[in-house]
Amino acid sequence: MLERVTADEIEGLRAFLGEVDLTLSGLDAPTVRLWMERAPDGAVVGSTGYELSGDGAHALIRSVAVAPGRRTAGAGSRLARFALEDAARSGARRAWLFSRRSGPFWQKLGFEPADRAELATVLSQTHQVRLFTETGQLDREVAWSRGLDDLSR
Repeated sequence: MLERVTADEIEGLRAFLGEVDLTLSGLDAPTVRLWMERAPDGAVVGSTGYELSGDGAHALIRSVAVAPGRRTAGAGSRLARFALEDAARSGARRAWLFSRRSGPFWQKLGFEPADRAELATVLSQTHQVRLFTETGQLDREVAWSRGLDDLSR
């Protein structure tokens, strides 16, 4: 079961995301919406989230991760779909993300390669885009996007 991440839980989520090599910056930004899943022993075993553009029309999907021992059971797809559906309920019409390693995973969820400059333009106010732009990391990223009007794929 997914639970919304509170300020008190950010450090536990940060440790988990560090172990799976995802971006840690901005997790505590008030515009970032995050959820995590815990094992019965309390360990974080999955996470998902997004950040909306200033106009609410675009969502930057981030922090979708599954603990290594749970990766073949569809957990990643379930977590990603949760973020997509919640972003759509919040008014977003298009989802975007950065992924250099997991393109095939995202393509199975309907994402297509996207122009990273366009992503950076429509999501310029998000913490992750600002960070990637300021540090030069944006030039090394691979962007993906999909519409949110048809979440059946």
